[in-house]
Amino acid sequence: MTQETGGFAAFNLNPNILSAVIATGYEEPSAIQQQSIPIIMAGHDMIGQAQTGTGKTAAFALPILHRIDPAKREPQALILAPTRELALQVATAFETYAKQMPGVTVVAVYGGAPMGPQLKAIRNGAQIVVATPGRLCDHLRRDEKVLSTVNHLVLDEADEMLKLGFMDDLEVIFKALPPTRQTVLFSATLPQSIRAIAERHLRDPQHVKIQTKTQTVTAIEQAHLLVHADQKTSAVLSLLEVEDFDALIMFVRTKQATLDLASALEAKGYKAAALNGDIAQNQRERVIDSLKDGRLDIVVATDVAARGLDVPRITHVFNVDMPYDPESYVHRIGRTGRAGREGRALLLVTPRERRMLQVIERVTGQKVAEVRLPDAQAVLDARIKKLTNSLTPLVADAESTHGDLLDRLIADIGCSPRALAAALLRKATNGQALTLAAIERDRPLVPNSAPRERSERSGDRPDRGDRERRAPVPLAEGRARCRTALGARDGIAAKNLLGAILNEGGLAREAIGRIQVRDSFSLVELPEAGLEGLLAKLKDTRVAGKQLKLRRYRED
Repeated sequence: MTQETGGFAAFNLNPNILSAVIATGYEEPSAIQQQSIPIIMAGHDMIGQAQTGTGKTAAFALPILHRIDPAKREPQALILAPTRELALQVATAFETYAKQMPGVTVVAVYGGAPMGPQLKAIRNGAQIVVATPGRLCDHLRRDEKVLSTVNHLVLDEADEMLKLGFMDDLEVIFKALPPTRQTVLFSATLPQSIRAIAERHLRDPQHVKIQTKTQTVTAIEQAHLLVHADQKTSAVLSLLEVEDFDALIMFVRTKQATLDLASALEAKGYKAAALNGDIAQNQRERVIDSLKDGRLDIVVATDVAARGLDVPRITHVFNVDMPYDPESYVHRIGRTGRAGREGRALLLVTPRERRMLQVIERVTGQKVAEVRLPDAQAVLDARIKKLTNSLTPLVADAESTHGDLLDRLIADIGCSPRALAAALLRKATNGQALTLAAIERDRPLVPNSAPRERSERSGDRPDRGDRERRAPVPLAEGRARCRTALGARDGIAAKNLLGAILNEGGLAREAIGRIQVRDSFSLVELPEAGLEGLLAKLKDTRVAGKQLKLRRYRED
């Protein structure tokens, strides 16, 4: 089935929306999308029962965008989400799918951000409003007519909204909307409270339910790793250094991601190939045959392309991108641990995907343990072990076959045997770093494992001044805290500061302590010994085009 005759094209979406979907690399609609899109496009009210991560955002975003009139500069669709994070995620999805629809604007409305710009964006004609209930009610108190033109309403994760105490806010919002609107409700569960809302506010809704019939393979060792989205490739390369695998399959979401990651792996010397829906059947068969007979060790695939893939020598599965639903996760990890063999499955989780990890654990009934990136010592030991294993078989008769050549090279070059051996090792390792300091410089940063608790009510959040004034954490012995006027508002992240100090200061990674990025400044923990000399060395360092200007921070 080609994209022109099937897939998302079968829904007869606006061609600009379809082009944007194709550009993201998504190949086939998920189950919730297949059932929901036609219903919503037809204008029916709907109740969708599906877990987080099943692809339900696209299930309502695509048909709603199809029905939006870009010429009307007024709110036409309202999507309610229980948390700030989900609201931002949904707004980003709408912006992605509307990228080729000139005139369509999306605004995210949530607590903890200034109200003025949000209300201005709505009044200026943003057609798509994605909001948390509490903050939207704040806007309604300022302008009760702000939602009077909305004709599409979506309640995303309605059960979570009720758990967070938004029932009264929802009733206020319902009253502010035109009674002729289309209403779509998504919820993982349908308790009586959700059913009561549906009975009061939905008109003859059609029901869509996605069953989760998921049981995990207990013989497979499962683990997850927290990582920033932009550092997944670095994390994968670090893991490959220490994982003892025979053959491995990596899952990503898009066709382009298969090509990018496979290319990065090949550049590092791994025998890797991409497998996606654009690859012809005969080429797909060659890739699978190469994986079976050892000419390939790693395949980077999308879910669709990996259907039916059965290669007994696969010992590891890396879920580089989070699967859309728990059932996909089980299908993925089932590619290893075949025929009674042991298998290992690793899942990379970004901070925004923690909730989906919880869904996978709840549905599968198994805890997916957290692991950390290998530290520099583990990577160094693994590299030396590989080098040792490759050289050991060559040592037995090397002196008899190459001893005379060794003597001649030492004489011709005029060096010691140790210097020549070191040069040959450098060549044998392609210049790969075999020192702790060099490995530390290349290690990706990882997020904190503990999720943050957030409230969507603006009154429950500290204002900017409170955030700026909060006390720094206690210093470790032997460290000094330094301050720079560069902060989040300058587009600075902790990794930028770390990279600049490592490169310009000549420090090992372990010498740098906690880095705290605030709105208008940042704090960095550096070694107390030699601090003045280090600050002098960093005097002219620039980060994101601006001078770093680190100074010792006086906390009194």
